[in-house]
Amino acid sequence: MPMFKANMNALEKAGIRNSVIVMVGGAPVTQEYADAVGADGYAADASQTVKRAKSLLHEKRAKVPA
Repeated sequence: MPMFKANMNALEKAGIRNSVIVMVGGAPVTQEYADAVGADGYAADASQTVKRAKSLLHEKRAKVPA
């Protein structure tokens, strides 16, 4: 967790941040933490992760011109 913000900064620096979806989750992580580090999504458990990942992919695909 301490390096997550650094990883997000590395994605920005590499110019690929907008090309990837970043999610965080698990016991030590909260939605507030996800917001603070700039993650696209948060899920507390595996079941929620699948639902949230599908939702984020749908949102990202909807933004891509046909």
